[in-house]
Amino acid sequence: MTELSLAFSPCPNDTFIFHALLHGLVGDGAYSFKPFIDDVETLNAAAFKKRFQVTKLSAAAWLRLKGDYELLDSGGALGFGCGPLVVTAAGKKLGPGSRVAVPGLNTTALLLMKAWNPALKNLAEERFDRIMPGIREGKYDGGLVIHEGRFVYRDYGCEKAADLGEWWEAETGCPLPLGCIAVRRAPEDLKHARAVERLIRESVEYAFARPAASRDFIRANAPGMSDAVTDAHIKLYVNDFSVSMGGAGLKAFRTLEERCGKFL
Repeated sequence: MTELSLAFSPCPNDTFIFHALLHGLVGDGAYSFKPFIDDVETLNAAAFKKRFQVTKLSAAAWLRLKGDYELLDSGGALGFGCGPLVVTAAGKKLGPGSRVAVPGLNTTALLLMKAWNPALKNLAEERFDRIMPGIREGKYDGGLVIHEGRFVYRDYGCEKAADLGEWWEAETGCPLPLGCIAVRRAPEDLKHARAVERLIRESVEYAFARPAASRDFIRANAPGMSDAVTDAHIKLYVNDFSVSMGGAGLKAFRTLEERCGKFL
């Protein structure tokens, strides 16, 4: 049996995708995976050190790391209507001097915001789940919201200033590539890429066929998140592109680099 390190986030979309893979519910037993679970920006930083053999990455981080990591066709986060939001404190308008919290310097969300409004330069890096509380507390004028934040930002008294997914779709017509799964390009790792890709695809298909099977695993990694928000999160970020990004997905990554590459 070949064991590979596998890094992904605790967000419901990732735990939904990888549950079957980690629990031996797909494949023929030729592979096992040692998981590392943390915020995607932590995974991005680890990838610059080539720490994990298989890892979740922000699309923007992968564009910086494509010489070191090969993109896989399955397991990614792409789609329509799933973009990050720019939110503000109630009644605030963002300008060049506004203090804006962002969920990481290597996130796709930040890359999109830079392309949408390059004038927003007074940025503060903050863990994604502290951005909305920081706005509510008056620490920030606005923030860049990802993950389940798009479902709950109003609970923090925030208002939507922009939906960067809507902006991207209007500009390009492409699905928005938010994240991906990639394999380290070291020869001893790269030889497993197609097998890993196939296993992830099978894991996603298993999750779709048996959505209740992963519920305990998802809850254990996202404690305190309501079932309603969990279900909405999975529905938004796990879709046919997670099974296979195909030509449309590859085009979306190329378009992201072409349209936003100068901001990398």
